Amino acid sequence: MTDRPLLPPFTGETAAQKVQAAEDAWNTRDPQRVALAYSEDSVWRNRGTFVTGRAEIVEFLTAKWAREREYALRKDLWAYDGNRIAVRFQYECRDAEGQWWRSYGNELWEFDEHGLMTRREASINDVPIEEAQRRIHGPRPETERGLSLPLQ
Repeated sequence: MTDRPLLPPFTGETAAQKVQAAEDAWNTRDPQRVALAYSEDSVWRNRGTFVTGRAEIVEFLTAKWAREREYALRKDLWAYDGNRIAVRFQYECRDAEGQWWRSYGNELWEFDEHGLMTRREASINDVPIEEAQRRIHGPRPETERGLSLPLQ
């Protein structure tokens, strides 16, 4: 098996890099690319949906990004310990009717010795916003890396 760079046990620096790498990958909206960060038998809870394995991850993300148009994400490191990382995140997208949404969430991640995520639990709340309230426009520019988003 090939290692996925940034291996546990994590330091503050490597945990922050792992979070940024995840943000960068998710902002591509490429399910195949994103799924490579997860183990073959990775298990997820995303809201009330349960997913197991890369094939289901690809299927889940394909449907997600078909619904969530112009998806743009920011992730912030919250905590880390050994092979686990806690993340808070916000993303914005619009639905098929043109309504914009900001989604707030927390994720718990667990990694194997190869740096692949074996477990992801995500709790997410959605808030309707006006287009003028948007603050996340595409991938994070280099000048904003390491900065946290405001809560509201």
